[in-house]
Order: sequence, then C-alpha cells, then structure tokens
Amino acid sequence: MEVHVRYEGDDDPAKCTARKLARFDLARLHRTDRTTPYGVVLNPHAERALSPADRSESDRLVALDCSWESAGEALFSLRGAHRALPFLVAANPVNYGRPFELTTVEALAAALTILGEREQGEALLAKFRWGHTFLELNDEPLSRYAACADSTEVVAVQGEYLDR
Repeated sequence: MEVHVRYEGDDDPAKCTARKLARFDLARLHRTDRTTPYGVVLNPHAERALSPADRSESDRLVALDCSWESAGEALFSLRGAHRALPFLVAANPVNYGRPFELTTVEALAAALTILGEREQGEALLAKFRWGHTFLELNDEPLSRYAACADSTEVVAVQGEYLDR
C-alpha cells in the first residue's frame, strides 16, 4: 500500500516518526490538504473502525501527524474513507503502555497489519528501536482484528479488551 502522511510539523522534529519514515522513503509527507491524496484515512474521531474490509476502499493509507494537543476533529478534513483504529497499546518511549496514544508509525503499522499488509507494517516499525515492542504488546489484538470480516466484528473484539 502507498503510505501518506498529512504533516502538521508541530512535534519535535527529532522525535517525529513520520519524518523518519519519509527519510527512508517509507511514507510521503504532505503539508496541505490539497496535496494529500484520497485514501483510507486514520481518524480517531471516525464513526467506523478500521477492518480488513477497508482494503478494498483504496490502495493508499493516510495518517495525520500532529501533536495530541492539536488532534481535534477539525484537522481531519482530509478526503477519503475515515476509519478509527481499535484498542491498541502504545510502545513508544513517550506513551508506553497508554491505550490509543500511538505515534504515527504505530498507527500506520497497526492499520497495515489489520489490512493484511503485516510485512509492510513490520518494515515501518523496524526503523525504531522500540518498534518490535509494539508488535509484541499488540500481537493478539492485531491478529484478531485482522481476522475480522468487517467493522462490526472489530468493534466486538475491541469490546472484549475494553471490558477487561
């Protein structure tokens, strides 16, 4: 899949996972909505959960890279099929162990795994010392989400983790 990132530039450039992906030609950064292509857009405010069925929507995956403080709904005006990631736990050094507070690379790798592109997700995470930890922490839920038929099934599986 093509990996694209709408880049806001409001995080520390030295810690920005999207910029690192772009340096290794693993993602394309876009500075405006007009240049960001249509695709499956990762949006925590979306009404539908990402599922393997979304693979047919587009061959492009789009994430928004911005600080958590500015990640309001207004920034998600990108064109495309907006989908929320289900429950996953961060492995990055800043938010380790926190649910839903993923870096851009964690979100992209999780989405790729759910969409059946696990090897590509692993390749993105391989550029980070802690990348393998993300897959280890989330191995069971990612495998279960990737085996779901649609968003409804993903939400049902997610409910099992949230009820724990």
